[in-house]
Order: sequence, then structure tokens, then C-alpha cells
Amino acid sequence: MTDQDKTIQQIAQKDPRYARECYHFVGEALAYTIQNFREQRRDAGNDVDEEASEEHHVTGQDLLNGIRELAAERFGPLAPVVFRQWGVRETLDFGRVVFNLIDVELMSKQETDSLDDFADGFDFDEAFTGELDVEIPD
Repeated sequence: MTDQDKTIQQIAQKDPRYARECYHFVGEALAYTIQNFREQRRDAGNDVDEEASEEHHVTGQDLLNGIRELAAERFGPLAPVVFRQWGVRETLDFGRVVFNLIDVELMSKQETDSLDDFADGFDFDEAFTGELDVEIPD
């Protein structure tokens, strides 16, 4: 078990609302979001400075977009079910996970960042089921 895994296990014990898998997924979504930022710069014909890409501030909304895209790729229309199993019922829950990670310095924030940045990001059922006639159990 890595130090990061141990830290996440401690967070999950301290705040049992969210599963450890959720913390790992949010970390992966951050990396996914940063990679997308690099690819967008590259596609726009800009030189991609890896260090500058790492320094690019990912806002709460940026991260929510990355979470939504990565979840759609991994889980498809079952993403809301997976999120509910992890204890996540709304995008604000992802903000709480992020701020738990910030508290133990696995993520960082700027002074302007707030938990409110994650409020009302997107509706899980609409984002992942779209036109499908799928009933998501509570």
C-alpha cells in the first residue's frame, strides 16, 4: 500500500460518507483534466510546456467537467449508480471529497477556490443517461 493509499484510507475512516474509490477517482479525474488541457493547447497549435500545464489552475468547474467526462467513458449510463455507491449524491459531494484531499495536501487550492464552486455542477441522471430511457434507482 502506497503512502497515498494509506492517507486516503485515513480520510475515508475520518469521513466515512465517501468510499475510498471515490477519492482515487477524483485524483484520476484531476490528471485526466490536466491531460485534456494539454491536448487542447496542442490541438490549438500552441507549444505545450509540461511545467506550465502542471501549473494551470484547474477550477472546480473544470474538475467537474473532467469527472463527468471520465465517468462517462468508464461507467457510461451506470455512472450515477457508481457515484451513489461511493456516497456521492450531487456535485457538491465531489467538492467535499476535493477539500478532504486538500486538507491532507494530496491536492492544492488557491485562495479563490471554494466548496461552492462544486454546487449544482450537473445533474447525474441527465449527464449520463441522456436520451436513454433508463430509470436510476435511489
